[in-house]
Amino acid sequence: MIDIKLLREQPDFVRAAIANKKFSCDIDRVLELDVARRAAITDAEKARSEQKAANQQMASLPKGSPEFMEQVKAMKSIAGQAKELEAVAKQADDAFQQAFLAIPNLPDPSVPVGKTEDENVVASTWGDADAEFPNAVPHFDIPWFESRIDFPRGVKVAGAGFPFYVGEMSRLVRALINFFLEEAQANGYEEVLPPIVVNAESATATGQLPDKEGQMYVDENEGLYLIPTAEVPVTNFYRDEIFDADQLPVYRCAYTPCFRREAGSWGAHVRGLNRLHQFDKVELVKWTDAHSSMEELEKLRLDVEKTLQKLDLPYRVLRMCTGDIGFPHAKQYDLEVFAAGQKRWLEVSSCSNFTDFQARRAGIRYRGADGKPVTAHTLNGSGLAVPRVLAAILENHLQADGRVKIPECLQYWMKQEYIGEAKS
Repeated sequence: MIDIKLLREQPDFVRAAIANKKFSCDIDRVLELDVARRAAITDAEKARSEQKAANQQMASLPKGSPEFMEQVKAMKSIAGQAKELEAVAKQADDAFQQAFLAIPNLPDPSVPVGKTEDENVVASTWGDADAEFPNAVPHFDIPWFESRIDFPRGVKVAGAGFPFYVGEMSRLVRALINFFLEEAQANGYEEVLPPIVVNAESATATGQLPDKEGQMYVDENEGLYLIPTAEVPVTNFYRDEIFDADQLPVYRCAYTPCFRREAGSWGAHVRGLNRLHQFDKVELVKWTDAHSSMEELEKLRLDVEKTLQKLDLPYRVLRMCTGDIGFPHAKQYDLEVFAAGQKRWLEVSSCSNFTDFQARRAGIRYRGADGKPVTAHTLNGSGLAVPRVLAAILENHLQADGRVKIPECLQYWMKQEYIGEAKS
C-alpha cells in the first residue's frame, strides 16, 4: 500500500500519479473513510478510557455499599457503550482498509508516461532478431511436437492449458530449471523451495489481492490460493519481520510450478506454449533498503539478461510505460525473446521494483541509522519462465533435418546434443 501520510498530505499528487496508470480509484472516498474511521477509533478509545476511570472509582468504594452498587450499574452502561463504539470503529476501519488496499502503487518518475503497450520503450536489444532462421516454423507446427508435448491428453486429464511433457522434452524442461537455478545461485541468490499455496494474507501483501483475484485458482474451503508466481510465498518469507540494516540486500531464488487462470485468453497468440494455466518458473526476489532499490533493479535485470545470453536467444528489454505496469509496480522491465518461427516477441521475464508498496502491506522493515524501523523495498524478476523460452529454443534452433539443437549450456543435463526426430 502507499503511505497514508502521503495520501493525506498530497492527495492531488496521488490522483495525478494514478491517472497515468490503467487503474482507477475514488481518492475522495478513501479520504472520507479515513476521517470517519479515525473519528470512530477516537470515540471508542475515549469510551474505554471512561470505563477504566469508572472501574478505578468503583474499586475505591466498599463492596456491597449503595454507592458501590450504583457504580456497578453505571459501569455496565459504560462498558456496553464502549463495546458498541468499538464495533463501529472496527466496521469503519474495515471499510477504510478495503478501499485503501485498492489504491495501486505510484509509478516512479523515471517510468515513461503512456496508456498502452505501444508506448513502452525499447531500452536495449541483444542478438540479431533479423538474422536468417531458414528452418524456423512455429513450435506447434513442428511435426513431432505433439508427441513430446501432449496437449490433448492434458485436456483429458485436467483441461486446456495443462499439457504433458513427455520423454526428452520433460528432461529438457528439467534441464532449463536446473540451469536457471544454478545461474541464480552464481549471481548470489540463495535457493528456497516454497509452498505452492498461500493464504489470503500473503496474496494481499504482494498485491495479488484484491487486484488479480479472478486470475487465481482458489480452494474456498481452506482459503488457500495456488500461487501465480513464487514471488508471493518468497516475498512473504519475511512478513512482519524487521531486518538489521547490515543484512540488506537479501537475494533469494525459487523454482515452482505456477498457476494462472488466464480467463478470456484465446486466439493464435496463445497457441502451443505461448500461454498456459500451469507452467514452471524460477523467480528471483530481493529485499533492499529504500536508497538502493533502483540500483538493485538494474542488477536484477542484468542477471536475467546474462542467463538469456547463454541460451543464445535474441531478446529485447522494454521499459514499461505507466499504463502497462502492474498494480503493485513502481517500475518494470519486460524481457522478450524473439521466436523466429512465429516472427514475434515473447515475454519471458518481468523485472520489477515495488519500492515500499509490498513491504508496507507485509510489515517488512529494517532498522535505519537511528535504530528506528523503516519500511523495506522489495523487487522480483523471472529468471526465467520455462514455456516461452522453450518455444523460442524449439523455433530458433530447429535444424534442416527436423531436429532441434540443444543450447550448449543445457547439454550437461541432457547428455545429448539434439532432440526430436530427423526427417525420413
